[in-house]
Formats: sequence, structure tokens, C-alpha cells
Amino acid sequence: MREFLVELTTTVPDGTDPAEVDRVRAREAVRARELAASGHLARLWRPVGEKRSIGLWRAEDEAALREEVLGTLPLWPWMTAVVTELEPHPNDPSV
Repeated sequence: MREFLVELTTTVPDGTDPAEVDRVRAREAVRARELAASGHLARLWRPVGEKRSIGLWRAEDEAALREEVLGTLPLWPWMTAVVTELEPHPNDPSV
């Protein structure tokens, strides 16, 4: 699988019932655990003081990432994503 750095920003539509937001966020947490268990979500960070998240994700290609991985997130309809495909650096200490 290829690796991708993904920046996700969630914008809840105005007027959305807070109880619905809570339900969707709870489903999001469950789905994130499932994607981690399947190897698609490797790491997830939140910049200090911000509501966006930055993650290391894996998929066969960007189309599969968007459709089969990110597209399955319950919050996806409220998200914008900036996707950067990654490749190993020759000076990576883990290589």
C-alpha cells in the first residue's frame, strides 16, 4: 500500500443538531479504530490549539484512499481533505 499525509478539516453545517453531531463523532471514533486495525490509518495528530487533524494513511492509490477509506468516515460529508502522496526519503533513518 502507498502512504499519504492527509490533512482533514471538519466543518459542521450551521443548524446541525448538537445531538446528531455527537452521534456522528461517536461513529467516527469506531470507524477510525476499524481503519487502524485494517492498516489504513497509521497515525493521527491534532495540531495544538486547532480542530483539524493530520494523519498518515495507507491505501492502494489516492482514488482508493478517497473512496474506500476516507469516504467511509461518518464525518466525511463535512470534511475537506488535502492529500499528499509520500515516498521514502533516502536519508530516512528507518531505511
